[in-house]
Amino acid sequence: MPSKEYRNTKVAENREQIEDHVRAILRLIGEDVEREGLLDTPARVTRMYEEIFSGYDADLSDVLGVTFDEQHEELVIVKDIVYYSQCEHHMAPFFGKIHIGYIPSGKIAGLSKFARLVDAVTRKLQVQERITTDIADLLEKELKPQGVMVVVEGEHLCMCARGVKKYGSKTITSGVRGIFRKDAALRSEFMSLIKD
Repeated sequence: MPSKEYRNTKVAENREQIEDHVRAILRLIGEDVEREGLLDTPARVTRMYEEIFSGYDADLSDVLGVTFDEQHEELVIVKDIVYYSQCEHHMAPFFGKIHIGYIPSGKIAGLSKFARLVDAVTRKLQVQERITTDIADLLEKELKPQGVMVVVEGEHLCMCARGVKKYGSKTITSGVRGIFRKDAALRSEFMSLIKD
């Protein structure tokens, strides 16, 4: 469940059409849309779309909300933020954990805001690389820290359940901004602290 409840208003506005299209897809793959187990499936899929595509209605510049003046200038890490997203190539789920580290420069955000940011960025058709870049760029823009590092781990059903079928394989992407780019020791500290 998202930290802040967003809903995709486009899905709500087009509920009847989406349900009709889900019924059509079920028919086209050979299903009997009148059988008991599928009678409510179009409505359930539509309600699910309202939630899993809620990122389209999120105002990213507003997600971090209130920030606080604080003279802390040491590494801050929020790790293991679980996310779920949908691959824009196959509309198949992918999911994993996001780790965020930053060195403040006089401004910090409440810790729950990082989870809200993750939800807002991931709850749309996405690719993992863009998630990583969007989070790093937004934190850099809004907090103006000395540096930001974001590591995203993902398990993609489009790779596990179809195609090459390599279950358990993970994709790891990173976004590095500011002082993290120049300071190898700081990057190493961040990486060592996010390991289980």
